[in-house]
Amino acid sequence: IPWVYKNKAEQKSKEESKVLWATNHVPEMVRPALERTLKSLKLDYVDLYIIEVPMAFKPGNEVYPKDENGKWLYHKSDLCATWEALEACKDAGLVKSLGVSNFNRRQLELILNKPGLKYKPVSNQVECHPYFTQPKLLKFCRQHDIVVVAYSPLGTSRNPLWVNVSSPPLLNDALLNSLGKKYRKTAAQVALRFNIQRGVVVIPKSFKPERIKENFQLFDFSLTEEEMKSVEALNTNIRFVELLMWCDHPEYPFHDEY
Repeated sequence: IPWVYKNKAEQKSKEESKVLWATNHVPEMVRPALERTLKSLKLDYVDLYIIEVPMAFKPGNEVYPKDENGKWLYHKSDLCATWEALEACKDAGLVKSLGVSNFNRRQLELILNKPGLKYKPVSNQVECHPYFTQPKLLKFCRQHDIVVVAYSPLGTSRNPLWVNVSSPPLLNDALLNSLGKKYRKTAAQVALRFNIQRGVVVIPKSFKPERIKENFQLFDFSLTEEEMKSVEALNTNIRFVELLMWCDHPEYPFHDEY
């Protein structure tokens, strides 16, 4: 978030996290993919490198590979082999910490129970907000010292390619707006504060400087215990980002309860 930083020195000191995409899960492709990222960033290492989805796609230059009939081209996933390649990148000093994204409990356990595991995931980046609070996954991750990082903590854009647009917009919720009025905050700030008080890291996305600044103004108020329970009760397991176009992949993560 460059505008936050007042000078170049501060901007260079910010932490960098990047992702390993689904077409680079083959072990021999992991380090070259990371090295390309480092070269583009002009960095010697990144602070965090995560497997973005547990599903592997056909290796190659196509980000979203399909055949001539428009069918997705998948690749057999071996998450443990991919993880070992990432561990080698950490040993080589190319990354400080390793994480995952969109992993369910079973997929996390594959990594955690891997024979010879050197480094466990430090984080699991998943959808998490008042309509989808992820209590069971959050509890499991806490038990294993894995930080839950919430993407789409404000709901999400209404892009029908990615999102279930029949779901109610989170920021129109009456309770969130009522609490916002009480604390002179927006519904978005209340939703973000809710997750922060649960120990969940939030990464709201915005391209507007004023909205980005607003998303940082979360530490001058707190929700009461009763208010936290009320927001928690909004949970109806509404997943905005369903990734249904890949639901036939053997490692599609959202068939499991958590």
